[in-house]
Amino acid sequence: MSARKPYVRPMPASWWRQKAPYRLYMLREATVLPLTFFCLCLLAGVWSLGQGAESWAGWQAFMASPVVLVLNGLALVASLFHAATFFLMMPRVMPVKVAGKPLPVIKVALAQWAITAGISLFALLWLVEVI
Repeated sequence: MSARKPYVRPMPASWWRQKAPYRLYMLREATVLPLTFFCLCLLAGVWSLGQGAESWAGWQAFMASPVVLVLNGLALVASLFHAATFFLMMPRVMPVKVAGKPLPVIKVALAQWAITAGISLFALLWLVEVI
C-alpha cells in the first residue's frame, strides 16, 4: 500500500456565492421549501376533511390567515420560477429535433408553457363545471 494521500479539493460552504449561475442554481433548489409547506397544507386539508365538519372549518380558518396566504403566494411564485427554469433547461439537456435539426430552446419552452396553460385551463373549466 502506498502512503500517498489523494488530493481533496477544498470546498467552502459558501461555494455557491461565487458566481451568478451557482446562486441561481441554489435559488432554484430552495424552491422546495415553500412548496413543501404548500403540500403539507394540502395534506392537512385532506386529513381534516376526513375528520369532520369542525376540523374542516378549522383548516379553512388556518388557510385564510394572512401568513398562510403569503406563504402560499410565495409557493406559487417558487413553482412558477422552478417551471420556468426547467422549461428553459430541458431542451438544452435533451434537444428536441425535427427533421434532424434541433428546435430553438425558446420555441420548446413556449410549447411547454402552452401545454401547461392548456392543461390548467381544462382543469379550471372542469372544476367550475363540477362545482
